[in-house]
Amino acid sequence: MANFSKSNVPQFSVDVYQNEFLPEGGREVNGIVTVTSTGGGTTGGIPLPGAAAAPGYGPGQAPSAAVVLMVDCSGSMDYPPTKMRNARDATAAAIDTLREGTRFSVVAGTHVAKGVYPGNGQLAVADARTKAQAKEALRKLSAGGGTAIGTWLRLTDRLLGAADVDIRHGILLTDGRNEHEAPEDLRAALDSCAGRFTCDARGVGTDWEVKEVTSIASALLGTADIVADPAGLAADFTQMMENAMGKEVADVALRLWTPVGVEIRFVKQVAPTVEDLTGRRTEASPRAGDYPTGSWGDESRDYHVCVLVPEAGIGQEMLAARVSLILPDPSGAGAPQVLSQGLVRAVWTDDMVASTSINPQVAHYTGQAELAQVIQQGLDARKSGDFDGATAKLGRAVQLASASGNQDTAKLLSKVVDVVDAATGTVRLKAKVAEADEMTLETRSTKTVRVKK
Repeated sequence: MANFSKSNVPQFSVDVYQNEFLPEGGREVNGIVTVTSTGGGTTGGIPLPGAAAAPGYGPGQAPSAAVVLMVDCSGSMDYPPTKMRNARDATAAAIDTLREGTRFSVVAGTHVAKGVYPGNGQLAVADARTKAQAKEALRKLSAGGGTAIGTWLRLTDRLLGAADVDIRHGILLTDGRNEHEAPEDLRAALDSCAGRFTCDARGVGTDWEVKEVTSIASALLGTADIVADPAGLAADFTQMMENAMGKEVADVALRLWTPVGVEIRFVKQVAPTVEDLTGRRTEASPRAGDYPTGSWGDESRDYHVCVLVPEAGIGQEMLAARVSLILPDPSGAGAPQVLSQGLVRAVWTDDMVASTSINPQVAHYTGQAELAQVIQQGLDARKSGDFDGATAKLGRAVQLASASGNQDTAKLLSKVVDVVDAATGTVRLKAKVAEADEMTLETRSTKTVRVKK
């Protein structure tokens, strides 16, 4: 394990958990990489406006940030009429949570995107005056028009891209499906925004498409969730903004170096949510590639790295992979900083007990990744009328959630199936399921729990 410390930057550490022992002929090596950032501002509560700067920062030294709030103002936001009012109130609560000096903007999203505060393609600087002006502008928001989320994201990218700041973040609220642009237009917008800013996405009510909202958060390395009752928006927006204000370093990458002959099977984030990063690799050198992790505050995340090594004889050992946490030089001219580093090893042995033992962390997260997958498969089967397939997949999900202690997911599953025996995964599909319960399960299916201590 290595550490990196620098004034005004959180400390990062990397720990690798694995069973490095392989039998003769064994090739697959798995490691759980725990990355921990300390000295940020999210643990123990976020400093709100007027409070002390985040730990590790002196007065006036908190990281500079820019945030754009994208509010769905399409016609459906008028049904029921309280939905638009709740959205305005939630956005006002988020604005109140902005740290002094943060650059910010509010965008009204319909089939077009319009900056409603401060407007003219600008960002405001958060202080008592601009916050009051922004909240006054929110009162004029009304519902009407369609939904083209790609246009909202592109305007947000232009606004954030013009800001010389450390952290760039978006918050997106929608209540409907993206019906006024082609799916490929949204995908193109996400591709162009990826790596430029992070974004949390929320669906309010039950008339939006889960896969659209989760794909936005996934592409932009943010969080996705459902707020089934619009009355809960203000608390959710406040929490999202507190988390955004706690971020202290952006654009951190997980760099994986592998020796000649080693193949990479996958790289996944597995806690706090499952996110497959394998396809997001960008080449750093002939033997190394970078996987994006987004912005960090005071937090810890787990990653599952799986590689195939060449066969070797008993008693031989090799470095299977070197995992580094990388922070690029902001100017783009210098070499990136290595924040922390860990090693994944392979050792061949004829000790069958050693070589067949599965590391507890690897076993746990393999199960959590399967849990996310079978929930999605089960819900898809249910929607298509394949009730036998849905029962089998959701039964397996109940079994995995029970075995791993994922109580939150177990509770969500119990609203979709009647659990006969959690240990064996014996369930019955419920005849009637509230749409909000099904959407909540789907939206939160990738949330994981960490290994029991």
